Amino acid sequence: MAEHTRSSTTIEATPEQVMAVIADFAAYPEWTGEVKEIEVLAEGADGRAEQVRLLLDAGAIKDEHVLAYTWEGDHRVSWTLVKSQMLKSLDGSYLLNPSQGGGTVVIYQLAVDVKIPMLGMIKRKAEKVIIDRALAGLKKRVESADVKSTGVEG
Repeated sequence: MAEHTRSSTTIEATPEQVMAVIADFAAYPEWTGEVKEIEVLAEGADGRAEQVRLLLDAGAIKDEHVLAYTWEGDHRVSWTLVKSQMLKSLDGSYLLNPSQGGGTVVIYQLAVDVKIPMLGMIKRKAEKVIIDRALAGLKKRVESADVKSTGVEG
């Protein structure tokens, strides 16, 4: 990823619990505001999604993406754009590290390039909003009593 935006948060859960929520694509519409519909198009031998179609509605921006995912255990997941109407590229990743005080430090990195001309400063600001919302939603979802007690369901 050339120019990217990055942010992090600490979630009071194990890396395994955090990754279980990230990998549970069917539940995304419940905790991410922009994802309205999701379909896993291909799964790997480990049962995790390798290709996912997402229908997004973020008010002024409505788009359908197909993303390809690469999983590194419960430590890292990265994705890249396969197809989109509005985007030229979308590369992102979650990196999960156990925190010394307990919990998991989650680092989200994102680089987006749109098909319409856009100033780099505006693009970075949009990436920051996407990252901050995603991290807040992920933290809330993982730390909810239902998810922590059952592993994923909520």
